[in-house]
Amino acid sequence: MVKWGVLSTARIGRDKVIPALQKAKGVEVVAIASRNEENAKKVAAELGIEKAYGSYEALLADPDIDVIYNPLPNHMHVPMTIEAVKAGKHVLCEKPIALDADEARLLLEMPDNRFVMEAFMVRAHPQWQRALEIVESGELGKLQSIQAFFGYSNQDPQNIRNKAELGGGGLMDIGCYPIVASRYFFDAEPERVVSLVDRDKNFGTDRLTSVMMDFGEGRQAQFTVSTQSAPYQRINLVGTAKRLEILIPFNAPAGEETILRLDSGSLPGDGAIEVERVAACDQYTLQGELFSRVVKGEEELPYGVADAIQNMEIIDAIVRSERNDSWETVGSPD
Repeated sequence: MVKWGVLSTARIGRDKVIPALQKAKGVEVVAIASRNEENAKKVAAELGIEKAYGSYEALLADPDIDVIYNPLPNHMHVPMTIEAVKAGKHVLCEKPIALDADEARLLLEMPDNRFVMEAFMVRAHPQWQRALEIVESGELGKLQSIQAFFGYSNQDPQNIRNKAELGGGGLMDIGCYPIVASRYFFDAEPERVVSLVDRDKNFGTDRLTSVMMDFGEGRQAQFTVSTQSAPYQRINLVGTAKRLEILIPFNAPAGEETILRLDSGSLPGDGAIEVERVAACDQYTLQGELFSRVVKGEEELPYGVADAIQNMEIIDAIVRSERNDSWETVGSPD
């Protein structure tokens, strides 16, 4: 049994990740920490967690804990992940792993006998794995274009997603998902990017960001993310022969089947669409089980710090594109 401790009582942990981990095979959530001990005790009681700590440092010092789940605000991801690794723990860290690629590179200095993985739970979902199988089978022909939208509405000035100085905004919060999706399905890295950004005049965060990524060899990815739109998400994988649509690619509902739609375009509208249903699952549970198997030595780490740095390199290039109003090469500084 791999024993997990959770840094902070963040909503994503309370509502999604911790309940999912508690259903996972080979996983035991034994402790949670908050800077407010009463809050930690309250959440621990609600979720049936044995130990509650009034500081992050106290949790990291617990010798019984093997893995730390870090859902802290973006600006605390790297510092507390480093502290956790120094304390001898493996770390599953929420995305984005850092505020920029330079900060992410600090994780390369950590001992390599401790695993650090960015929490892109979507990679553990069977609908992504099945979609990749279809792409690799050649049924779509040559994959040419990936198009994605991911949006929600949040205009709360106190919400951390609306605090630019703490790594808020659409690109950091949800733009990282279509970036990962494009890299995953193309099995390649973008060479250059260009962005169009609209910022909230009060928050300073990007509330509507559109990006084009050039993967070379005629391959393009385009995505839009928004923090002030009607909630919606979709991915289209368009090949020379067919198109594959993932209906709920990012926030796949736990316990409900998901749907892939394959379309040859041979009939108008949806006339030629073939529907494939993927069995119900909880992608957070699958992510927890995967990381626990890695910790126990039963499976190789599917991606690690180097992958997280690459994702941040792309985000950095998108930020430079807004600032310079130009195409930017990924990994190329100003």
